[in-house]
Amino acid sequence: MANLKKIRTRINSIKSTQKITRAMKMVASAKVKKFENRVKASRPFTFELEKMFYRLLKSVSDIESKQVEFKEPLNNYPILLQQRQINTVGIIVMTSNKGLSGAFNANVIRYTIKTIEEYKAKGIKCELFIIGQKGYNALKRVVDDYDFKITQTYLTFSETPNSSQARLVASDMAKAFVNGDIDSMEIITTRFRNMMSYSVEKWDILPLDEIDFDYTKEEITDFEIEPSQSGILSELVPLFISSIIFQAMLESIASELASRMTAMSAACNNAEEMIQKLTIDYNKARQAMITQELTEIVGGTIALNK
Repeated sequence: MANLKKIRTRINSIKSTQKITRAMKMVASAKVKKFENRVKASRPFTFELEKMFYRLLKSVSDIESKQVEFKEPLNNYPILLQQRQINTVGIIVMTSNKGLSGAFNANVIRYTIKTIEEYKAKGIKCELFIIGQKGYNALKRVVDDYDFKITQTYLTFSETPNSSQARLVASDMAKAFVNGDIDSMEIITTRFRNMMSYSVEKWDILPLDEIDFDYTKEEITDFEIEPSQSGILSELVPLFISSIIFQAMLESIASELASRMTAMSAACNNAEEMIQKLTIDYNKARQAMITQELTEIVGGTIALNK
């Protein structure tokens, strides 16, 4: 009887867990389609913005503008577009605030540590700008082991990224770049492929010669800039940096939801298999108990008749 109670308790526990995983699967399924559409809709804009920005810079003869004063580091395009020796790399690491998303966060963290080790072998330091509670929790435990610095964290961002959040991250990185704390800007994020797959990637933002443009062989057209070169670049550079970060955020959220949907689907299936197996064990134990009781009744009856 005690064994039956134990099995029945475990079945009820698994059923309760299955309800949670099924609900999380349904929520992720509903959200991932929306973010898939947002990702696909924003990719052409980001690509064309990068293309236009590159071609504009190729047509500008001189970007030095020491006479211009900038209120915000993100608008300080002369310094942001400087070519300098890279001694410290600023890396935005994009993870999630919630777990139960399969290997999503583990893959990003593993890739980040690998990147830090590669830079360390070259004598280059790393400063991290971490988006997501899971990434921060994991990386703060290995700061001393891999010798990097967590410069800024963003743990209160909503599940729906917006341009203001991207602008905030871009401003913090630009401030570190202008102050000379970092010499390049990079992003470690996930590229959303489809509902079943994504890939962890490193995107280069600055300096520009680190960016792999697929359209560099196109003819460069001269631009007529109005009202001024300084006015255009001081607005376009922040837009360029923020748009790449925003695109990376969209890709990361879509990948997270797809990974969670897949993980929760597998969890539901595993729970169903466990319930079926435990139900068989329960029925076998119950049948054995009934058989034993019948045997005892028959044996007692026989003993009385004697």
